[in-house]
Amino acid sequence: MRGDLNRLIAPIDAPGLHLEQLGDAHRELLRPLCPADDPVWEIYPTSYAPERFDASFAAMRADQGRRPFALFADGAMVGMSGYLNVDTANGVLDIGGTYLTPSARGTGLNRPIKHLLIERAFEAGFHRIQFRIDARNGRSMAAVEKLGAVREGVMRRDRITWTGYVRDSVMYAILADEWVPA
Repeated sequence: MRGDLNRLIAPIDAPGLHLEQLGDAHRELLRPLCPADDPVWEIYPTSYAPERFDASFAAMRADQGRRPFALFADGAMVGMSGYLNVDTANGVLDIGGTYLTPSARGTGLNRPIKHLLIERAFEAGFHRIQFRIDARNGRSMAAVEKLGAVREGVMRRDRITWTGYVRDSVMYAILADEWVPA
């Protein structure tokens, strides 16, 4: 089964939500959403805090395996999320790189955004969606479990974060034939 990249990255709309491919035009909209004192930077693989923002944004945009979306709720940008490690030939991709500005966390936005991304990936012909989560991030693990993702194991010492911490990544996945849309 092969995934259709053009279908995958087309804008996504739902009541109150709009997702579009994140581009250079979104840089200055995203910048103020990433405060320096956000505690999430300690467990996020890359920091978008002000002193690191431009380099991190440029690296994200240069990553050919990444297809990030700018996230809008009720017309206002609230963060980013998207597809990583997109493998169209095998119909497999990751969802990740999710950052919601602090004021948007705990509002219930993450779940419908993830539903839209998951549904789009399956509609575009992908059959496996993966989530690689820092083992210290219990909140994200609980969130993907609520989506129906299955914990498949731990990749030990899998990634070095921007702080130099060598993290373990917990692997979750949802298969197309397991997905129960909302």
